[in-house]
Amino acid sequence: SIRCPGCVAMAGFWNCHVHFTEPKWDNAADQPAKKLAEQLQAMLTHSGFTTVVDTASLLGNTLALRHRIESGGVSGPRILTAGVPIYSPDGIPYYVKESLPAEIVKQMVPPRDAKEAAAAATANIQNGADILKLFTGSWIARGKVLPMPEPIAEAAVAVAHANHRLVFSHPSNLAGIQVAIDSGVDVLAHAPDDTLGVDDAVLRSIVAHHMEMIPTLKLFSGSDNIAEIRTIVRRFHDLGGELMFGTDTGYLTDYDVGEEFRQLGKAGLDAHEILRMLTENPARRFDRQTERGRVAPGMMADLTVLESDPASDIVAFSRVRYTIRDGQIIYRSR
Repeated sequence: SIRCPGCVAMAGFWNCHVHFTEPKWDNAADQPAKKLAEQLQAMLTHSGFTTVVDTASLLGNTLALRHRIESGGVSGPRILTAGVPIYSPDGIPYYVKESLPAEIVKQMVPPRDAKEAAAAATANIQNGADILKLFTGSWIARGKVLPMPEPIAEAAVAVAHANHRLVFSHPSNLAGIQVAIDSGVDVLAHAPDDTLGVDDAVLRSIVAHHMEMIPTLKLFSGSDNIAEIRTIVRRFHDLGGELMFGTDTGYLTDYDVGEEFRQLGKAGLDAHEILRMLTENPARRFDRQTERGRVAPGMMADLTVLESDPASDIVAFSRVRYTIRDGQIIYRSR
């Protein structure tokens, strides 16, 4: 048992947009267990996350990290992973090219047609990916988005759905959203950061196709149009769209999640709505609602214990006292 006067216990939090791409995760199979546990705590479990979705990384390395967690050697969250993302021909984002070593970029060969896209999706799944990630709208240069050819997106989605996998999309703008809608993508991994033309008709179409959205508002918090992005998130929600929580942690190397909660509050979401983003909504989307997402008899003992009630201060979601996975404490504040 734990003693925590004034604390509030909630179902374990999900973070549906993270990355294990920083150099410190390299060679995860052989790194010291203590080092990996400390890194997982700094990045994820200190914020209450018991389940995370890695939306792009080197698949073998992330699977090795997951194996060490699941085998009990390293304390950490559950990890679902997309492995290697699928890009358009000539569609690798400029910031990926700028941030990765040239030898790795040379190994990234986007599919040129539907057949190659299906093969890439099949290989990712056979190698252990839990979801697929498509760049349906890719910032190939500052100010320029390249939409993915629809046949490539459709082929990848068809393989994923045939193998009971969800497909996440990086949309970027209206054209990227439309490709995601038309190809049958399940989740928008970001709100669009180019908001031109993204009106209620577009948002209704996303809702009608039963697609979720992960806002990642902290990522855009320094943008001139952050207010417009927040408005899109709020309208999507008001029109019946389901939101899931995600931060792009790992791409963003500042691991503080407080700004994400502040931005969600500025978008007009209350504590109850944000809690659903952190718990019920992702559990249902991943078909884990009978085991995770609520505090109830028969559910897994995944709990996030906060220092105070976020109903009176939304940023309290970021002040975690304990993170408990399967009844075991994987983080406690000092």
